[in-house]
Amino acid sequence: MSTYDWELIERLLHEVQNGAGQNFTPRPYAEQHAAAKAAEGEPVGDVDRLKTRATEYEKLLLDRGYIAHRPEAEGGNGENFVLTATGSRLLSVIDSSIPGFEHPRQVLDEQADALDPATFEKVSAKAQIA
Repeated sequence: MSTYDWELIERLLHEVQNGAGQNFTPRPYAEQHAAAKAAEGEPVGDVDRLKTRATEYEKLLLDRGYIAHRPEAEGGNGENFVLTATGSRLLSVIDSSIPGFEHPRQVLDEQADALDPATFEKVSAKAQIA
């Protein structure tokens, strides 16, 4: 069973969503994420491992179609991304600003691999998670 750091994935998806003219840099985003958690008094753990995980998530999100290279006509340079429709749906499912966000994350964690495209499609279509 694959478990994911949904907070980190949410952070990365928000960076993609808001990063129109910027290169996507997962390692610094992970460092900022760790600093924000530390400021809230939450345990951070190994920051280098978190940076590595962020880089792995970038590849996973790209390979599985949650993000895509930003088109050149929209300022794409090969190092920045856009959310795909599936990526937008993932962000809406795990978004911590939505009340009750813990339940969808729990449902995702119960899957063998929640970010497998077919699994996510099936699970995200359920009314109680969407």
